[in-house]
Amino acid sequence: MKIRFWGVRGSIPTPMTPDKLKSKISSVIQSITSDDLISQEARERFIARLPESVFSTVGGNTSCVELKTTENCHLIFDAGTGIQNLGSQILASKKHLPVHLFFSHFHWDHIQGLPFFGPAYDPATNLTFYSPRSDFQEILENQMREPVFPITMATMRAQKNFCILTGDCIQIGDIKVHYRKMNHPGGCYSYAVEEEGHKVIYSTDTELDAKDFDRTPENERYFRNTDALIIDTQYTLGEAIEKQFWGHSSFSLAADFASSWRIKKLILFHHEPMYNDKKIDTILKSAAWYLGHLEERGIEVILAREGLEIDI
Repeated sequence: MKIRFWGVRGSIPTPMTPDKLKSKISSVIQSITSDDLISQEARERFIARLPESVFSTVGGNTSCVELKTTENCHLIFDAGTGIQNLGSQILASKKHLPVHLFFSHFHWDHIQGLPFFGPAYDPATNLTFYSPRSDFQEILENQMREPVFPITMATMRAQKNFCILTGDCIQIGDIKVHYRKMNHPGGCYSYAVEEEGHKVIYSTDTELDAKDFDRTPENERYFRNTDALIIDTQYTLGEAIEKQFWGHSSFSLAADFASSWRIKKLILFHHEPMYNDKKIDTILKSAAWYLGHLEERGIEVILAREGLEIDI
């Protein structure tokens, strides 16, 4: 499997502001020396030395994650604003592969990109929506009505299917997608995708609590032997304490969770919209330090960024 991130921010889209861009350019100028300019190779070495928080950005689009599998289809989780760019790529490919779109929940930042998902307007697209909520078709249709949006969902000419998930697993070809409800106001579902002995869990908008650490048979089956955990780490520990019951986790609690269940890759996701790239990079370093403090050397901690691809 391969994970591709199209949107990684939480709560609200966070575009790069002119002031933030100027700050990045200023940091580059202050770091450069005459030796860094003497040749193309020197310039490239200089760029390679720059911190990602200066040279790049985690991105400002809200949640959208794609899983590329051996199945001939697109497997997508959530339709935040990141899904627009994904849709553009799908249309450009002209392959017309089936699209399977799973919703964790229906807070605005996880559905607001759907009206701008180009393949949904293409009659050649076979598009299936998934959620355990029995009323989710109505929820999606309601966000595409006057006065909040000028066109209705009926204008989406794709072959649309709405699949209400029952039980705890659905199979798409050789892929198994398990799901379970997590702790978040109004409810939120985590998805565990299994293929060819590998497992990836997508668990956005999750406030971890004691029951998630319990060694129950259900937890053992769901969390154990996970290759990659994409999890909400919107807060620092202090913020998580201050904002208890808001439905989000801290990077340190996520690290404890990954350590408890022997997760191989911990992917920090659903970044706080008020944080700049430098602050988010500090959270990554803090999470890595904390895992080291726990003497956990088998867990790789990764920061979710737009455009990032991870092979599993």
